[in-house]
Order: sequence, then C-alpha cells, then structure tokens
Amino acid sequence: MATLRYIAFLAEDPTKLVDFYHRFLGTEELGRSPEGDISITDGFYNLTFFKRRTALGEMHMDIGLHHIGLQVADLEEVKGRFLKLNPRGMIIQEPNDLYHGEIRLHDPECRPVTVSTKSFGVPAAKEKQFPRVRHIAYNALDPETMLLFYTQVFGLREIPPSYLRRQQGRDNRFCADGKTNLALHPFYNMIEGHEAKYGINHIGFLTNTMQATMAELSTVLKIAPRPSNRLYAELRFRDLEGNALDLSQTKGWEVDVNKWETAA
Repeated sequence: MATLRYIAFLAEDPTKLVDFYHRFLGTEELGRSPEGDISITDGFYNLTFFKRRTALGEMHMDIGLHHIGLQVADLEEVKGRFLKLNPRGMIIQEPNDLYHGEIRLHDPECRPVTVSTKSFGVPAAKEKQFPRVRHIAYNALDPETMLLFYTQVFGLREIPPSYLRRQQGRDNRFCADGKTNLALHPFYNMIEGHEAKYGINHIGFLTNTMQATMAELSTVLKIAPRPSNRLYAELRFRDLEGNALDLSQTKGWEVDVNKWETAA
C-alpha cells in the first residue's frame, strides 16, 4: 500500500508561511530553491511551499493547498493500475528533487498527484509522534470515484465512516494508509460547518500540547471550535494565507480500519 507523504501549497510568501508552521506546528526546514520554494517537514511529511509564478505551469494557479503525493514501492505497478483505471490517463515526469516526486498523475477531477519511490526528502531520523499531519480533506464533485482512484491505484483502505455514510445516503467517503486519514467530501454539501472550497479543503495536525498551542495561536489569529457533531478534530484555524488547518488532541483521526490515533 502507498503512503501519503507530501503536500504542496502555492504561496505568495513561502518564507512567512514557513516561519508560521515552524512557530506553531513544530516543523523543520528541509531546503530552499533559487526560485523561492521552501520544503519543510513535520517529521514524516514533506510540506512544500511553491512561490506562485507563471513558470510553474500549473493548471490551477490559485493560492493555497494545491496537491498531494504518495510514496510507493513499485512505480511501474502504480502506472499499470492507473492506466487500467484510466487508459487515456497522462503520466508526466517530474524532476525527482526535494520539491517534486518522480512522476505526476491526475486524479479523476484533474488534480495533480505526485508519486515517488523515495521519502520526498524526509530522513527517517526526523520522524516523531507529535505534532504531525494525520488528516487531509478534499471537496470533490464525485467522492465515490475519487475513493476508487485512491483504493485501486494506491491501495488505500476504505474505513468504517465511509460505509456508514453510504448507508445513510450521504456522499462523504473516507480511506486511510495506516498513518493518515484521507476524507473525500462532496463539494455541494449543506451540512453545518462545511466550507465550499474545491480541491484540498484542509489538512489536520495531531498535537499533545493543545492548550499551549491554542494559547500561542490566539495571540495572532482566530481559532474556531469545530461543530460538536463532527467526527474528527476539535479546532480549526487558518495560516497567514488562509489555508484551513485542523488541530486535534482527544478526537484524533481514524488512520486505518478501526485504528485511531489521538494524543489524549
């Protein structure tokens, strides 16, 4: 099974964002490019902030959370599964450096997905328990088709909340890789607290210092409690460029079938 290990942002000011993530979420820098791109890590993920510029050549150039990446064991096997699901799908070579994977695919809604057999430049010695990304959430037009993409191409496992939503006639779908919960929500959704942002809507960090982090964050920005009926995460806030971030200690996330991670 593949493992989610990379999140890319388009940013107006990567340096300010990196300072924010270092201060409040305990990240460390991995490297900087001459063009102003910066990669940082929570100990497991590579979080890359690309300086927004025409030369990136992206189909979607909006500031914010942009695309994700997965580490796989066999690149050719993944290519084969991708083309079986989508015979006309494009496979693009990437630079295979700190800021990119080896190849780029696109999900069923034309969002990039970068793939690598390496760890996206994150040394094994960096891994830590807290704080760390445990959740990525998309808003999609067709969550079921997105679920098929991640389960059939990358081997992620559908988890129980997804079955429950299906029984309830709701379109929310969930899968996981053993370390991260991937939520696929319907873009058109009237439920309380839903934010209609297409593509990656937010990511979530698990922390064991919730009160201290909240106290520090509240000196510079607004923190909002999540609706009490939500399955995951207690709080939501935004970084300096408006990217939505969830923070959890006691609720946590289901990161595999009946496997929850909390910091309670």
